[in-house]
Amino acid sequence: MPEEHILVIPRQLFDQLGAFEGFQPDAQRYLDAILAPGANYFLPRTAAETDPSHKQIIPYSIFHHQGKYLVYTRGGKGGEKRLHAKQSIGIGGHINPHDEREDSLARTTYLNGVEREIDEELRIADGHTQRVIGLINDESNEVGQVHLGVVHLFELESDVVASNEDAIQDIGFRTLPELLALELLETWSRICVEHLSGHHP
Repeated sequence: MPEEHILVIPRQLFDQLGAFEGFQPDAQRYLDAILAPGANYFLPRTAAETDPSHKQIIPYSIFHHQGKYLVYTRGGKGGEKRLHAKQSIGIGGHINPHDEREDSLARTTYLNGVEREIDEELRIADGHTQRVIGLINDESNEVGQVHLGVVHLFELESDVVASNEDAIQDIGFRTLPELLALELLETWSRICVEHLSGHHP
């Protein structure tokens, strides 16, 4: 089976745009540069995970309906149940080439990839809109050093949402204060919630 290829940008481009820690609301400027012709490309996943000279672009989609945000528990894959599974408000994943001729992605192809990923992971009963509200960077660990999160806010017409994946369990909707009180919220989710709440550490 051929190795998975994932979307990356050079770390140098991130530094030129202005490296940051935490949440960056200036989404348009970063996204325009990241999705400019020739700015991004696909690398084999094994190489990308261990090469800090690149940043993997990870869409991180959050879902809002009438003042509440979708939250779920990350289930263990393959029966590997962690005792303290992390809670998350973000559905995310690597962007892969959908077509073997792709060597980079423009905005439309990228956004279509995000929509496709959501269709695979969630069943959303009614309509939605989406927009990019910011980016997330967390250099405090080795995983974060090679990833860059692009936060997509989905506005849902209803809260009728179900999981298509074993990894997405116990779906519910919570207010921002309720989310801030969760002890097991994963780092990227906490960064999002703190930004949305106006609580900047």
